[in-house]
Parts: sequence; structure tokens; C-alpha cells
Amino acid sequence: MFTGKKIAVIGGGKMGSILARGIISRKILSAQDITVTDIDQARLEELRSSLKVKVTADNKKAVREADIIILAVKPQNFPETLKGIRAVAAKSKLFISIAAGVTTDSIEKALTKTPRVLRVMPNVNALAGEGAAGVARGHFAQKNDVQYALAILNAVGLAVEVDEKLMDAVTGLSGSGPAYCFLMIEALTDAGVHLGLPRDLAEKLAAQTMLGSARLCLTSNQHPAQLKNMVTSPGGTTAAGLKVLEEGSIRATLMAAVEAAAKRSKELAGS
Repeated sequence: MFTGKKIAVIGGGKMGSILARGIISRKILSAQDITVTDIDQARLEELRSSLKVKVTADNKKAVREADIIILAVKPQNFPETLKGIRAVAAKSKLFISIAAGVTTDSIEKALTKTPRVLRVMPNVNALAGEGAAGVARGHFAQKNDVQYALAILNAVGLAVEVDEKLMDAVTGLSGSGPAYCFLMIEALTDAGVHLGLPRDLAEKLAAQTMLGSARLCLTSNQHPAQLKNMVTSPGGTTAAGLKVLEEGSIRATLMAAVEAAAKRSKELAGS
């Protein structure tokens, strides 16, 4: 599906470079079919050396020569970036934005040429090839456009299509979710240390336990409650631990955390 296509990544920061690396490693496109832009010349040289991609500080040139453009600049830099590429934002090009809180409507209006725009919410776990992302279509994007974004994002994890009205929920759940998981790993590690385990060993056990539980949940086709029950024997150790978690309102607390993050996402987007 990518045969003959060229991609421009506008913004060579962490997430932009992760996506470029995923595209190359999964052989979606070759490094020479990808151009990465950045205002930092040292960063461009680093990316040229490590990924073998084409690099430039000229956003307009990169967009003109690309079929798919990944907009990976910070939200506060979006207005200036879009203004700079507006003249070359032809209808034949697909724009994929990974900026939190920036709506497809605002991008479409800034580019002014009824552009094909997708909005994506990736997460930091893409660093380990285990990201989770939502993809939403703008007014002018076609259904098959989503397949390009899904292919790129699936190269660094898992991606699903959602309505844009649900993107704040995606932000609260999977966008902010890694931080909740890291906090739980930290707490489990501290508990292990409290009980006498060396910290490095406790951290490995805690992280692997969460990783394995997530993998089992994705591959077993069983409800998380069923998997939980598999581990919980009547009157056993797990039942005793779960009782403490329920008394601490862990469900309500996690639900409230996701809701708070989603609410903040709406506030930042001005919606």
C-alpha cells in the first residue's frame, strides 16, 4: 500500500523519530523514502547518521516532495508550522497529526485547502514497540487514509480508529495511562523492597509481572475479571491482597484519574 509513497516527518523529536524508526524497521518504506525536518541542525545530523533518512530544515520542501506528512511538532508550534506549509498543502497529500489537543478542524482551517487530515494520540510506550494509539478522521480524510496511519502506528504497537469526539478519552486512558502503570510498578517495587527484596530484583519482577499480565489479557480472549479469578484461590494470598486494594478504592481511583486526564485534555484543546 505504501509502494511509491514518500513520507515527511515534520519535527524530529522523540515521537517523530520513533515513528520513522518503526516505519524503517518494519520495512514499510526505506529510509531514503523518509524525510525528517527539525530546527536543530545537530538533531538532523544525528537522525541522518542513526536512521539514514533524508533530513532538512525546510518544512515546505519536505511537504512538497512527500505524499504523507506526519506533523510531530509541539502543539504551541502548530500555528506557525501550518502557516509555513499552507502553500504546498495539496489535496493529494495526507496529513497525520500527533499533537495532543489539536483538532482536525483547526488544522483543516489553517491549511485552507480542504486537506485530508488524521489526528492521532500515540503514547510513550512506542519507545519499546508497545505503544497504544487512537486514530480519528477529519472532515475530508477518506476511509482508506486511516489504513496508512494504522500501518505506521502498528509498527510501534497497537492502533485503533475512533471518532474524534472520543480522542480526549483516548488521551486520558492510553495517552496518560503509561504514567499510571509506572506508578503501580514503582509501588509494587517499593513493597518488594519493604519485604526484603533487593530493589533491582523487585523492579524487574514488578515490571515483568505487569508486562506479562497485559500480554495475557491481549492474547487470551478472556475478560480481565476471568483472568483475575484464575489467580485468586478461596482464602488464598491473592484474595487477601485484592481485599486491601478494594478497600483502598483502587477501581474508583483509576477511573477518576482517567476522567481527570480526559477533562484536562478537553481544557487544553479549548473544547
